[in-house]
Amino acid sequence: MSFGRLITAMVTPFNEQLEIDWEVTGRLVDYLIEEQKSDSLVVSGTTGESPTLTDDEKEALFRFTVQRAAGRCKIIAGTGSNDTAHSIHLTRIAEQAGVDGILLVTPYYNKPNQEGMYRHFKAIAESTSLPVILYNVPGRTGVNLSAATTLRLAELPNVAATKECSTLDQMTEIIKDAPEGFLLYCGDDAVNLPVLSIGGYGLISVASHVIGAEMKELIAAALEGRREDAVRLNNRCFPVFKGLFQCPHPVPNPVAVKYALTLKGLPVGDVRPPLAGPSEEEAAFIRKLLG
Repeated sequence: MSFGRLITAMVTPFNEQLEIDWEVTGRLVDYLIEEQKSDSLVVSGTTGESPTLTDDEKEALFRFTVQRAAGRCKIIAGTGSNDTAHSIHLTRIAEQAGVDGILLVTPYYNKPNQEGMYRHFKAIAESTSLPVILYNVPGRTGVNLSAATTLRLAELPNVAATKECSTLDQMTEIIKDAPEGFLLYCGDDAVNLPVLSIGGYGLISVASHVIGAEMKELIAAALEGRREDAVRLNNRCFPVFKGLFQCPHPVPNPVAVKYALTLKGLPVGDVRPPLAGPSEEEAAFIRKLLG
């Protein structure tokens, strides 16, 4: 199954009581598909504030987004955690809800070794018929899923891709030795163009909430060999890539992108604690960035 070249890791809209706002969630799904040209959406990933969503909320989000998308794009459920049994439980819920695939982050905080991570992902993959996308993000989880372990997992029949936030060296190792059909998605907007140049397939993005259409053009230019166009578009998008995470100093995702969406007329609400909304300085920076 193809999830397309541009996948948006979707925020979860909240109302003033920090409950899921279903009306705005529906509008957001439509907007990301129709205006920002997303091929697929990740629901209940880190950008969707998965650590503070209950299992019931996650199940409701999976079912709602599948129904709202109505086949216009693929829905990928974030079901990974640092508990193998719980990840299997969420994966089965997601499959019953009708999603098209699952995204599994490397186990965080308990810091398993490579064999532990292999067994973790293998057990989850074997519990479902859905395509699996691995998610390696050492900066958040404290562990790095090595190229060797990724390639070992890629031999499993339904492990279809990886979302990589590692080094270009490690991504090159994966791309070079990957079995046919196994895809590498870049997980960092700012290095998408270099990753495409070494054989990356596409991008799982945050910035695509606000500049997705431009990013779709960038990806097309890179894949079609239009180097000057790709560089020009990357240079144009780059301030937003960096600004959503450095506004003007580091802020945790999805603080900035939620505020940016509100500026665009989609009131997706605040972030849940322990995250905090943007300061006045940060808000002013984001307004200028999108200005």
